Amino acid sequence: MMYKNYPKTIIIFFLVLLLILCLLAGILLGSVPLNPFDVFRVLTRQETTSTTYILITTVRLPRVLAGALAGMGLAAAGVILQGVMNNALASPNTIGVNSGAGFAVMLALLFTDNYHLYLPIAAFAGALLTTITIFALAYAADSSRTTIILAGITVSSFLNAGINTIKLLDSDITINLTSFMMGSLSGLTLNKLAIPSIAILLALIVVLFFTKPLNLLGLGDDIARSLGLRVSVVRLCLLVLSSILSGCVVSFAGLLSFIGLIVPHICRQLFGNDARFLLPCSALLGASFVLICDLLGRIIFAPFELPAGILTAFIGGPFFLYLLLKKKGGRRIHA
Repeated sequence: MMYKNYPKTIIIFFLVLLLILCLLAGILLGSVPLNPFDVFRVLTRQETTSTTYILITTVRLPRVLAGALAGMGLAAAGVILQGVMNNALASPNTIGVNSGAGFAVMLALLFTDNYHLYLPIAAFAGALLTTITIFALAYAADSSRTTIILAGITVSSFLNAGINTIKLLDSDITINLTSFMMGSLSGLTLNKLAIPSIAILLALIVVLFFTKPLNLLGLGDDIARSLGLRVSVVRLCLLVLSSILSGCVVSFAGLLSFIGLIVPHICRQLFGNDARFLLPCSALLGASFVLICDLLGRIIFAPFELPAGILTAFIGGPFFLYLLLKKKGGRRIHA
């Protein structure tokens, strides 16, 4: 709580510094530690033929960039969903948005060949349709925390059944399905990241212009309307942005779980509820969180590796239960 009294620029500076350190650690460390001077020569283009150059440019650099993008996208999507649904338990994982994007990705793999182009588009469409469906189901009944989570579990179970059905229909998809379901950053290239990274960065920039409307939504629809906010239009725009963020992450990182729940909650407790500050802080901390989980997965069982999604699930599961038990009786938790 004491961080709320610190100047915002100082907090942003330390979060950026933490992210830079995590990026450097992700490049330097792993099953094969690298010499910092060799890394510097590669990054400054003084060395372009060595084994270190190949390792960094084809393995380490795409991996750390993917981790940073995944953490930013999912954490920001979590902040948006919690604000739109006025529910601190909402996240791309807990309400089934990731499963929707994953099912759409599986369909794209089944029917298309140009994966780099179609996977981000399919993931976005799946995430958006799932988000709108869950939102409609929950608010058609009531807006309690329990209703939204149960709607998400129901839709997610149906979509996971669809993913498993596609797995049975196509043996080629089955080969890569395990890593996809667990959430892994291995095997990525800069080409695969090109379209998702552009979409995620653009969505992050656009959503910063919606921070004030997001704060107004937290006051309730009636108050927001009385202050001149076009609630339906703003809510739809925010749902589209959250779908772009979570869907594009799923298209290259698979079903990484709980990042959109853990990181926004930690930032909200440390830095407050103002979305103008909460969104960038969550994006920065989310990137560092994923990079740390991925780095630990590479180091703990080296030369083997543990997918980052397994570590986030180990951390996020108990964290979700803690939040669920913290507020009993299905009362709404204001985001």
